[in-house]
Amino acid sequence: MNQFSTFMAEDRRLVILRVLTELPAYRTNSFLLQTLLSKWGHDPSSDQIKTDLTFLQEQGLVTNEIVESVYIATLTTRGADVAAGRITTPGVKRPGA
Repeated sequence: MNQFSTFMAEDRRLVILRVLTELPAYRTNSFLLQTLLSKWGHDPSSDQIKTDLTFLQEQGLVTNEIVESVYIATLTTRGADVAAGRITTPGVKRPGA
């Protein structure tokens, strides 16, 4: 991955966490996330969203429930801390950076 692609992936992951902090029950599905990310300047494919959600789950920032081919992501307490900039995680942009 080149430097710009890495930057975009890290920013997209931060935006996913921030979007989840704004939603009821801190939860949404991958299709709605794809739409919401476009409002933040990203235009990810459904595969990118699923890859990012898998990465975020591996880091303990979200939990994913997979129903058929739809991911349902729920923010964890650690994910909320990363979204707010209280802690950092490799692979996720720090807010304000």
